[in-house]
Amino acid sequence: MASNTSAVTFSSLKQSLEKKRYAPVYLLHGEESYFVDVLTDLFAGILPESERDFNLYTIYAQESDAATIADTCRRFPMIAEHQIVIVKDLQNLKSNQLQPIVDYLANPTPTTILVLSMRGVRITTKTLPAAVKGAGGIVFESAKIKENQIGTEIHSIAKELGLNIEPKGISMLRDYVGTDVSRLYNQIEKLAMILPKGATITPESIELNIGISKDFNNFELLDAIAEKKIDKIYRIIQYFRNNPKKNPTVLTASTIFNYFSRLLIYHYTKDKSPASATRALGLQWESQLRSYVTGARNYNAFKVIEIISAIREFDTRCKGIDSRQSEWDLLHDLMFRIVMAEGNIAI
Repeated sequence: MASNTSAVTFSSLKQSLEKKRYAPVYLLHGEESYFVDVLTDLFAGILPESERDFNLYTIYAQESDAATIADTCRRFPMIAEHQIVIVKDLQNLKSNQLQPIVDYLANPTPTTILVLSMRGVRITTKTLPAAVKGAGGIVFESAKIKENQIGTEIHSIAKELGLNIEPKGISMLRDYVGTDVSRLYNQIEKLAMILPKGATITPESIELNIGISKDFNNFELLDAIAEKKIDKIYRIIQYFRNNPKKNPTVLTASTIFNYFSRLLIYHYTKDKSPASATRALGLQWESQLRSYVTGARNYNAFKVIEIISAIREFDTRCKGIDSRQSEWDLLHDLMFRIVMAEGNIAI
């Protein structure tokens, strides 16, 4: 899950709050705003509703200043164990305006929980994080999820919600949602409300409850390409053409490009043992190798190089360069060029 260099994870931080283990101050920042938003809401819910009117302060940095924030933190709670001070959009205060908060952190009020929130951005100054840690606080960086990490993220979300998930299910969600963590949580939470605890998310459950076809998706297309099942390839492409909003050609082309790029690596990997090849290709599970082993039998290295060139040409023509064909006609032609590749390349 998203974490900072101190290995503070979203899950561990969430669990510590649920167990009522509080630090005097938290700094939440990072490019992935979803985790920052969820944690900020959790802090707001620490107090019972009856105590919030007098002991929960939500301050927007653009409407306040660091001195006012520090003075608020020095107050004592009214008939409660804690007061919560949440400062949102801290990035609106410049680094040279933060000194009153840094001074407060040298001697924080033990009954105050201060939450400094910066959604969508990383903090650039080192002074404030150092002061937070010096006060016994926690710095959490919500890093943007990279495309090659999204499968691990989906698996982690499912596990966090008490579910397992099949590799094909991960591929379906990755293709359908992409790196939008908020949507991923929403879709998997939807499944968690329907499926029993400990159940496995299958392609069938995704198709039934989310609406992604288990038979017509990029995962199935790659399998068909690897096996050179021409009829299946064109059935899937026709389905994509008929459902363009859910199956953008740019995503399909990117998926195919990534597959053949890895297939080329596989061809030139000397140690093709499952563990070694999985590492070389950057895959998460050895079971994912099956498609590459099959593909390697049907497409030698020269064919793969020719295909990668064809995919790049497809991308260029989709942008209107040297072509007036529709993107779907171009995709249809690309499939033909892939399965008919002869490996005729200039050496």
